[in-house]
Amino acid sequence: MASMDVFNQDAFSMIQLTTAVEKAPYLPSFLGSLNIFEPDPIRTLSLAVEERQGVLSLIKTTPRGAPLSERTTEQRKIRDFRVPRIGKEDVVFASEIQNIRAFGTESEFMQVQAEVARRLVGPTGLRNQLEYTKEAMRLGALQGILLDSDAATIYNWFTEFGITPPTEVGFNLAANVDGELQPKVNAIKRAMARAAQGAWLPTTQVNALAGDEFFDLLIKHTDVKETYKFWSAAADLRAGTQRGAFESFPFGGIIWHNYRGSDDNSTIKVATDKVKFFPVGAPGVFREGMAPGESFDFVNTPGRPEYVFMIPDRDRNAWVKFEMYSYPLYICTRPEILQTGKAAA
Repeated sequence: MASMDVFNQDAFSMIQLTTAVEKAPYLPSFLGSLNIFEPDPIRTLSLAVEERQGVLSLIKTTPRGAPLSERTTEQRKIRDFRVPRIGKEDVVFASEIQNIRAFGTESEFMQVQAEVARRLVGPTGLRNQLEYTKEAMRLGALQGILLDSDAATIYNWFTEFGITPPTEVGFNLAANVDGELQPKVNAIKRAMARAAQGAWLPTTQVNALAGDEFFDLLIKHTDVKETYKFWSAAADLRAGTQRGAFESFPFGGIIWHNYRGSDDNSTIKVATDKVKFFPVGAPGVFREGMAPGESFDFVNTPGRPEYVFMIPDRDRNAWVKFEMYSYPLYICTRPEILQTGKAAA
Protein backbone atom coordinates (compact mmCIF):
# COMPACT_ATOMS: atom_id res chain seq x y z
CA MET A 1 0.00 0.00 0.00
CA ALA A 2 1.37 3.40 -0.99
CA SER A 3 2.01 5.96 1.72
CA MET A 4 2.70 9.68 1.81
CA ASP A 5 6.40 8.87 2.09
CA VAL A 6 6.40 8.26 -1.65
CA PHE A 7 6.48 12.03 -2.14
CA ASN A 8 9.92 12.18 -0.54
CA GLN A 9 11.31 10.74 -3.78
CA ASP A 10 13.57 13.06 -5.76
CA ALA A 11 11.15 12.86 -8.70
CA PHE A 12 8.77 15.10 -6.75
CA SER A 13 11.32 17.81 -6.07
CA MET A 14 10.63 21.33 -7.28
CA ILE A 15 13.30 21.22 -9.98
CA GLN A 16 12.35 17.77 -11.25
CA LEU A 17 8.65 18.58 -11.42
CA THR A 18 9.26 21.83 -13.28
CA THR A 19 11.54 20.08 -15.76
CA ALA A 20 9.04 17.24 -16.25
CA VAL A 21 6.21 19.68 -16.99
CA GLU A 22 8.34 21.52 -19.54
CA LYS A 23 9.03 18.24 -21.38
CA ALA A 24 5.48 16.91 -21.21
CA PRO A 25 3.63 17.06 -24.54
CA TYR A 26 0.46 19.09 -24.75
CA LEU A 27 -2.00 20.09 -27.43
CA PRO A 28 -1.05 23.65 -28.42
CA SER A 29 -3.75 26.24 -28.82
CA PHE A 30 -4.09 27.97 -32.17
CA LEU A 31 -2.44 31.28 -31.31
CA GLY A 32 0.30 29.49 -29.41
CA SER A 33 0.98 27.28 -32.42
CA LEU A 34 1.57 30.33 -34.62
CA ASN A 35 4.69 31.11 -32.57
CA ILE A 36 4.36 34.84 -33.19
CA PHE A 37 5.24 35.83 -29.63
CA GLU A 38 9.01 35.90 -29.39
CA PRO A 39 10.07 34.29 -26.07
CA ASP A 40 11.96 36.72 -23.87
CA PRO A 41 13.13 35.04 -20.65
CA ILE A 42 14.06 37.78 -18.20
CA ARG A 43 15.80 37.70 -14.81
CA THR A 44 13.76 40.55 -13.32
CA LEU A 45 10.12 41.15 -12.38
CA SER A 46 9.55 43.75 -15.11
CA LEU A 47 9.97 43.80 -18.88
CA ALA A 48 11.61 46.91 -20.36
CA VAL A 49 10.56 48.12 -23.79
CA GLU A 50 12.57 50.77 -25.60
CA GLU A 51 10.78 52.96 -28.12
CA ARG A 52 12.78 54.82 -30.73
CA GLN A 53 11.01 57.13 -33.14
CA GLY A 54 13.01 57.39 -36.35
CA VAL A 55 11.71 59.70 -39.06
CA LEU A 56 12.84 59.90 -42.67
CA SER A 57 12.66 63.44 -44.06
CA LEU A 58 13.42 65.10 -47.37
CA ILE A 59 16.73 66.99 -47.53
CA LYS A 60 16.46 70.55 -48.80
CA THR A 61 18.93 71.46 -51.51
CA THR A 62 21.64 73.94 -50.58
CA PRO A 63 24.26 75.89 -52.55
CA ARG A 64 27.76 74.42 -52.68
CA GLY A 65 29.79 75.61 -49.72
CA ALA A 66 26.70 76.47 -47.64
CA PRO A 67 26.25 74.90 -44.15
CA LEU A 68 24.42 71.56 -44.08
CA SER A 69 21.31 70.90 -42.04
CA GLU A 70 21.95 68.64 -39.07
CA ARG A 71 20.40 65.22 -38.77
CA THR A 72 17.77 64.99 -36.03
CA THR A 73 18.57 62.30 -33.47
CA GLU A 74 15.80 59.80 -32.80
CA GLN A 75 13.80 60.29 -29.63
CA ARG A 76 14.06 57.31 -27.30
CA LYS A 77 11.80 56.22 -24.46
CA ILE A 78 12.08 53.27 -22.11
CA ARG A 79 9.04 51.84 -20.37
CA ASP A 80 8.95 49.14 -17.70
CA PHE A 81 5.97 46.80 -17.40
CA ARG A 82 5.42 44.58 -14.38
CA VAL A 83 4.99 40.94 -15.37
CA PRO A 84 1.74 39.43 -14.03
CA ARG A 85 1.44 36.05 -12.33
CA ILE A 86 -1.04 33.28 -13.04
CA GLY A 87 -1.24 30.14 -10.94
CA LYS A 88 -3.43 27.32 -9.71
CA GLU A 89 -3.18 24.46 -7.24
CA ASP A 90 -4.38 20.88 -6.71
CA VAL A 91 -4.27 18.74 -3.59
CA VAL A 92 -3.62 15.00 -3.31
CA PHE A 93 -5.06 13.65 -0.06
CA ALA A 94 -3.81 10.57 1.76
CA SER A 95 -7.22 8.95 1.32
CA GLU A 96 -6.81 9.18 -2.47
CA ILE A 97 -3.66 7.07 -2.58
CA GLN A 98 -4.23 4.70 0.32
CA ASN A 99 -5.64 1.93 -1.90
CA ILE A 100 -2.99 2.18 -4.63
CA ARG A 101 -1.24 -1.17 -4.79
CA ALA A 102 1.45 -2.57 -6.99
CA PHE A 103 -0.09 -4.20 -10.06
CA GLY A 104 1.82 -6.23 -12.64
CA THR A 105 5.09 -4.48 -13.34
CA GLU A 106 3.92 -1.16 -11.97
CA SER A 107 5.25 -0.08 -8.61
CA GLU A 108 3.34 1.99 -6.07
CA PHE A 109 5.68 4.86 -6.84
CA MET A 110 4.94 4.68 -10.57
CA GLN A 111 1.19 4.71 -9.98
CA VAL A 112 1.40 7.72 -7.67
CA GLN A 113 3.65 9.45 -10.19
CA ALA A 114 1.11 8.75 -12.95
CA GLU A 115 -1.68 10.27 -10.83
CA VAL A 116 0.39 13.39 -10.17
CA ALA A 117 1.21 13.66 -13.88
CA ARG A 118 -2.49 13.38 -14.74
CA ARG A 119 -3.29 16.28 -12.44
CA LEU A 120 -0.42 18.39 -13.76
CA VAL A 121 -0.40 17.73 -17.51
CA GLY A 122 -3.57 15.73 -18.19
CA PRO A 123 -6.41 17.07 -20.41
CA THR A 124 -7.90 19.05 -17.52
CA GLY A 125 -4.67 19.35 -15.55
CA LEU A 126 -3.07 22.47 -14.20
CA ARG A 127 -0.86 23.04 -17.22
CA ASN A 128 -3.75 23.04 -19.70
CA GLN A 129 -5.64 25.45 -17.46
CA LEU A 130 -2.64 27.77 -17.52
CA GLU A 131 -2.39 27.33 -21.29
CA TYR A 132 -6.11 28.18 -21.57
CA THR A 133 -5.40 31.40 -19.70
CA LYS A 134 -2.37 32.17 -21.86
CA GLU A 135 -4.46 31.75 -25.02
CA ALA A 136 -6.85 34.40 -23.72
CA MET A 137 -3.88 36.68 -23.02
CA ARG A 138 -2.44 36.10 -26.51
CA LEU A 139 -5.78 36.99 -28.08
CA GLY A 140 -5.91 40.13 -25.97
CA ALA A 141 -2.40 41.16 -27.02
CA LEU A 142 -3.32 40.63 -30.70
CA GLN A 143 -6.15 43.13 -30.17
CA GLY A 144 -3.98 45.56 -28.24
CA ILE A 145 -5.60 45.09 -24.83
CA LEU A 146 -4.40 42.50 -22.30
CA LEU A 147 -7.33 41.40 -20.13
CA ASP A 148 -7.62 39.48 -16.86
CA SER A 149 -10.07 36.60 -16.33
CA ASP A 150 -12.68 39.04 -14.98
CA ALA A 151 -12.34 41.25 -18.09
CA ALA A 152 -10.36 43.85 -16.11
CA THR A 153 -7.63 45.52 -18.16
CA ILE A 154 -4.08 44.49 -17.25
CA TYR A 155 -2.46 46.60 -19.96
CA ASN A 156 -3.98 48.62 -22.78
CA TRP A 157 -1.08 48.75 -25.22
CA PHE A 158 -2.65 51.61 -27.18
CA THR A 159 -2.83 53.71 -24.03
CA GLU A 160 0.60 52.66 -22.76
CA PHE A 161 2.28 53.79 -25.98
CA GLY A 162 0.05 56.84 -26.51
CA ILE A 163 -1.53 55.57 -29.73
CA THR A 164 -5.06 56.07 -31.02
CA PRO A 165 -6.52 52.75 -32.19
CA PRO A 166 -7.07 52.57 -35.97
CA THR A 167 -10.64 53.08 -37.15
CA GLU A 168 -12.62 49.86 -37.59
CA VAL A 169 -13.15 48.94 -41.24
CA GLY A 170 -16.67 48.12 -42.43
CA PHE A 171 -16.64 45.35 -45.03
CA ASN A 172 -20.31 45.48 -46.08
CA LEU A 173 -20.20 41.72 -46.69
CA ALA A 174 -23.95 41.11 -46.76
CA ALA A 175 -24.34 43.41 -49.78
CA ASN A 176 -21.94 41.13 -51.72
CA VAL A 177 -20.90 43.90 -54.10
CA ASP A 178 -18.63 42.60 -56.88
CA GLY A 179 -15.13 44.09 -56.72
CA GLU A 180 -15.63 45.83 -53.36
CA LEU A 181 -13.70 43.43 -51.13
CA GLN A 182 -10.20 43.48 -52.61
CA PRO A 183 -9.66 47.28 -52.34
CA LYS A 184 -10.53 47.16 -48.63
CA VAL A 185 -8.14 44.27 -48.10
CA ASN A 186 -5.41 46.18 -49.93
CA ALA A 187 -6.03 49.28 -47.80
CA ILE A 188 -5.64 47.27 -44.60
CA LYS A 189 -2.37 45.71 -45.75
CA ARG A 190 -0.98 49.09 -46.77
CA ALA A 191 -1.98 50.71 -43.47
CA MET A 192 -0.35 47.91 -41.47
CA ALA A 193 2.90 48.01 -43.47
CA ARG A 194 3.16 51.80 -43.23
CA ALA A 195 2.54 51.78 -39.49
CA ALA A 196 5.19 49.11 -38.87
CA GLN A 197 8.11 51.59 -39.04
CA GLY A 198 10.77 49.10 -39.97
CA ALA A 199 9.25 45.97 -38.47
CA TRP A 200 7.75 44.92 -41.81
CA LEU A 201 9.78 42.50 -43.90
CA PRO A 202 9.20 41.24 -47.45
CA THR A 203 8.21 37.92 -45.86
CA THR A 204 5.76 39.41 -43.33
CA GLN A 205 2.31 37.85 -43.70
CA VAL A 206 -0.99 39.43 -42.65
CA ASN A 207 -3.33 37.06 -40.80
CA ALA A 208 -6.94 37.59 -39.80
CA LEU A 209 -8.97 36.04 -36.99
CA ALA A 210 -12.61 36.07 -38.08
CA GLY A 211 -15.71 35.49 -36.00
CA ASP A 212 -18.27 32.95 -37.22
CA GLU A 213 -20.69 35.36 -38.93
CA PHE A 214 -17.90 37.31 -40.59
CA PHE A 215 -16.24 34.14 -41.88
CA ASP A 216 -19.48 32.68 -43.24
CA LEU A 217 -20.26 35.87 -45.15
CA LEU A 218 -16.69 36.15 -46.39
CA ILE A 219 -16.54 32.71 -48.02
CA LYS A 220 -19.84 33.42 -49.78
CA HIS A 221 -18.66 36.76 -51.18
CA THR A 222 -18.49 37.06 -54.97
CA ASP A 223 -14.87 38.25 -54.91
CA VAL A 224 -13.75 35.22 -52.92
CA LYS A 225 -15.69 32.75 -55.05
CA GLU A 226 -14.33 34.30 -58.24
CA THR A 227 -10.77 33.95 -56.96
CA TYR A 228 -11.32 30.27 -56.19
CA LYS A 229 -13.37 29.44 -59.27
CA PHE A 230 -10.66 27.33 -60.89
CA TRP A 231 -9.04 26.10 -57.65
CA SER A 232 -9.60 22.62 -56.32
CA ALA A 233 -10.48 24.27 -53.00
CA ALA A 234 -13.47 25.97 -54.60
CA ALA A 235 -15.72 23.02 -53.79
CA ASP A 236 -15.09 23.58 -50.08
CA LEU A 237 -15.99 27.25 -50.34
CA ARG A 238 -19.12 26.54 -52.38
CA ALA A 239 -20.20 24.05 -49.75
CA GLY A 240 -20.58 26.90 -47.28
CA THR A 241 -19.80 27.05 -43.60
CA GLN A 242 -20.42 23.38 -42.92
CA ARG A 243 -17.01 22.45 -44.33
CA GLY A 244 -15.27 25.78 -43.79
CA ALA A 245 -15.91 26.05 -40.04
CA PHE A 246 -12.72 26.66 -38.03
CA GLU A 247 -10.58 26.42 -41.15
CA SER A 248 -8.23 28.82 -42.92
CA PHE A 249 -7.72 29.97 -46.49
CA PRO A 250 -5.75 32.69 -48.32
CA PHE A 251 -7.41 35.58 -50.10
CA GLY A 252 -6.06 38.94 -51.18
CA GLY A 253 -2.67 38.32 -49.61
CA ILE A 254 -4.18 37.61 -46.17
CA ILE A 255 -4.60 34.27 -44.40
CA TRP A 256 -8.16 34.19 -43.02
CA HIS A 257 -8.87 31.98 -40.00
CA ASN A 258 -12.27 31.16 -38.57
CA TYR A 259 -11.01 31.44 -35.01
CA ARG A 260 -12.10 28.75 -32.60
CA GLY A 261 -11.93 29.95 -29.04
CA SER A 262 -13.39 28.37 -25.91
CA ASP A 263 -16.17 25.81 -26.22
CA ASP A 264 -18.59 28.10 -24.39
CA ASN A 265 -18.07 30.58 -27.26
CA SER A 266 -17.79 33.34 -24.69
CA THR A 267 -14.68 33.17 -22.49
CA ILE A 268 -12.18 33.23 -25.38
CA LYS A 269 -13.61 34.43 -28.65
CA VAL A 270 -13.60 36.92 -31.48
CA ALA A 271 -17.00 38.62 -31.73
CA THR A 272 -19.10 36.82 -34.32
CA ASP A 273 -19.28 39.77 -36.75
CA LYS A 274 -15.69 41.01 -36.26
CA VAL A 275 -12.26 40.29 -37.70
CA LYS A 276 -8.84 41.05 -36.19
CA PHE A 277 -5.76 41.61 -38.37
CA PHE A 278 -2.19 41.05 -37.17
CA PRO A 279 1.22 40.37 -38.75
CA VAL A 280 3.14 37.11 -38.66
CA GLY A 281 6.88 37.36 -39.22
CA ALA A 282 7.26 40.97 -38.08
CA PRO A 283 10.32 40.95 -35.77
CA GLY A 284 9.86 42.53 -32.36
CA VAL A 285 6.14 43.32 -32.71
CA PHE A 286 4.96 40.58 -30.33
CA ARG A 287 6.95 39.46 -27.30
CA GLU A 288 6.32 37.04 -24.46
CA GLY A 289 8.16 38.08 -21.34
CA MET A 290 8.79 35.22 -18.91
CA ALA A 291 9.78 36.29 -15.40
CA PRO A 292 11.51 33.98 -12.88
CA GLY A 293 9.63 32.09 -10.17
CA GLU A 294 9.23 33.25 -6.59
CA SER A 295 11.39 30.57 -4.96
CA PHE A 296 15.02 31.12 -3.93
CA ASP A 297 15.86 28.32 -6.37
CA PHE A 298 14.95 30.57 -9.29
CA VAL A 299 16.01 34.04 -8.11
CA ASN A 300 17.89 35.93 -10.86
CA THR A 301 17.57 33.05 -13.31
CA PRO A 302 15.97 33.37 -16.77
CA GLY A 303 12.23 32.87 -16.64
CA ARG A 304 10.64 29.55 -17.62
CA PRO A 305 7.22 28.87 -19.14
CA GLU A 306 5.92 27.20 -15.94
CA TYR A 307 6.99 26.42 -12.40
CA VAL A 308 5.71 23.58 -10.20
CA PHE A 309 5.96 23.43 -6.42
CA MET A 310 5.10 20.58 -4.06
CA ILE A 311 4.01 21.62 -0.57
CA PRO A 312 3.51 18.78 1.95
CA ASP A 313 1.27 18.93 5.01
CA ARG A 314 4.02 19.02 7.64
CA ASP A 315 1.62 19.09 10.59
CA ARG A 316 -0.54 16.03 9.90
CA ASN A 317 1.00 14.46 6.76
CA ALA A 318 -2.54 14.20 5.38
CA TRP A 319 -2.12 15.83 1.99
CA VAL A 320 0.33 17.14 -0.58
CA LYS A 321 -0.40 20.32 -2.49
CA PHE A 322 0.88 20.93 -6.02
CA GLU A 323 1.05 24.50 -7.24
CA MET A 324 1.78 25.56 -10.82
CA TYR A 325 2.74 29.12 -11.69
CA SER A 326 3.57 31.05 -14.81
CA TYR A 327 4.77 34.62 -15.16
CA PRO A 328 3.97 35.66 -18.74
CA LEU A 329 3.59 39.11 -20.24
CA TYR A 330 2.20 39.16 -23.77
CA ILE A 331 3.03 42.50 -25.28
CA CYS A 332 2.40 44.20 -28.61
CA THR A 333 5.16 46.77 -29.04
CA ARG A 334 3.54 48.36 -32.12
CA PRO A 335 -0.23 48.37 -31.53
CA GLU A 336 -0.67 50.92 -34.34
CA ILE A 337 -0.20 47.99 -36.75
CA LEU A 338 -3.27 46.16 -35.45
CA GLN A 339 -6.41 46.56 -37.53
CA THR A 340 -9.95 45.43 -36.91
CA GLY A 341 -13.02 45.06 -39.14
CA LYS A 342 -16.71 44.30 -39.01
CA ALA A 343 -19.06 42.50 -41.37
CA ALA A 344 -21.45 45.46 -41.67
CA ALA A 345 -20.74 48.58 -43.71
